[in-house]
Amino acid sequence: MSTKSNKVSVLQLTIMTTINMMGSGIIMLPTKLAEVGSISILSWVITVLGSTALAYAFAKCGRFSRKSGGMGGYAEYAFGKPGNFMANYTYAVSLLIANVAIAISAVGYGTELFGVSLSPVGICLATIVVLWFATSANFGGARITGQISSVTIWGIIIPVLGVSIIGWFWFDSTAYIEAWNPHGIEFFDAVGASIAMTLWAFLGLESACANSEAVDNPERNVPIAVMGGTIGAAVLYIVSTNVIAGIVPNAELAASTAPFGLAFSHMFNPVVGKIVMALAICSCVGSLLSWQFTIAQVFKSSADTGYFPKIFSAVTKADAPVKGMLVIVVIQTGLSLLTISPSLNKQFEVLVNLAVVTNVIPYILSMAALAMMQRVAKVPVGQAKTSNIIAAIGMAYSFYALFSSGYEAMMWGSLATFFGWTLYGMIASRFAVNEQEGDLKKVA
Repeated sequence: MSTKSNKVSVLQLTIMTTINMMGSGIIMLPTKLAEVGSISILSWVITVLGSTALAYAFAKCGRFSRKSGGMGGYAEYAFGKPGNFMANYTYAVSLLIANVAIAISAVGYGTELFGVSLSPVGICLATIVVLWFATSANFGGARITGQISSVTIWGIIIPVLGVSIIGWFWFDSTAYIEAWNPHGIEFFDAVGASIAMTLWAFLGLESACANSEAVDNPERNVPIAVMGGTIGAAVLYIVSTNVIAGIVPNAELAASTAPFGLAFSHMFNPVVGKIVMALAICSCVGSLLSWQFTIAQVFKSSADTGYFPKIFSAVTKADAPVKGMLVIVVIQTGLSLLTISPSLNKQFEVLVNLAVVTNVIPYILSMAALAMMQRVAKVPVGQAKTSNIIAAIGMAYSFYALFSSGYEAMMWGSLATFFGWTLYGMIASRFAVNEQEGDLKKVA
């Protein structure tokens, strides 16, 4: 008698991967890409190739790693405990920043929905309110947050699918061509200018292999699902943003804080546009709920290991790290105040660039560690060589993304990273191996 398997299919895992990656990453993209022009489609091509290489390599890391801690565990294979700490630290910093950017996206759509104009200080205060709301809503634990997020995610997926499928009826090729390079930016500068913004849409791809135990034949199906999910998200990103570029005049699109709502207003009428804005806000807030809980768990995991202060380990009866959440949202409040900019779009751009810079560091550490990981796992030389080449491509793209993020983002990102090394120096004695302690005793 046969039993029905509880494992998910490769198609189901692919769809889950695509949905998990989309979140709120695309919500402001049409506006930011319009500032460069529709030439940014070339940035998409580069980012898709780089992100697919990263996704494939992360799928391999997920299969061969025997260490816990996600990217920190991966990095430890080549860089030891310091690498583990730096991967977790920079990833945590990236999430801190990225969640502020998500909150600003919700504020941007809210200002368009309600027809209000906020000063830079007003935008900052509204962002802080959204962050505190999303944090307090997580005090009940992960179950409620998960239920809310699984529904609200469709608030952005439906408009993206809609404009990708039916938007072509309103697409004007002349408007698209006129928007190709409206500011006459040099070719390589124009391509590089959108790299950080397009990579922003794929942040989170490293978590796509977390469900490897839930699928049949994971060695074969996880890489298929991860790469398929990444490519699926890429298709939706590229089609939707480029269709909008041919629907809404470039100058109007570049000035908008609710580009998908604006596109549907042009396609139908302002009422439909307002509905789309409301859906996008729901999706944004739902995504923020999930990510605020996720970042608290990342901090808790690092605190349990001894990397972060113990306050992040404390949990309530609902298994929610409330104390850690409160510390995190206080830090995010400070980040919101420090990044006040002349416009919402500018503040969003600053935060995205910083999030990309800090998030790429654990990517690079993980890619560099894959060779050692496969050696420990005794992976056949030919198979390991292919994976290492793909990881090298992902690593090269990561360095290009760092370069394209701009000097300011690199400066602040570097300062944050060096500060991390300082922090590790303060706790390094916790992880001293017995041999080192023996050597110290001999010297004494």
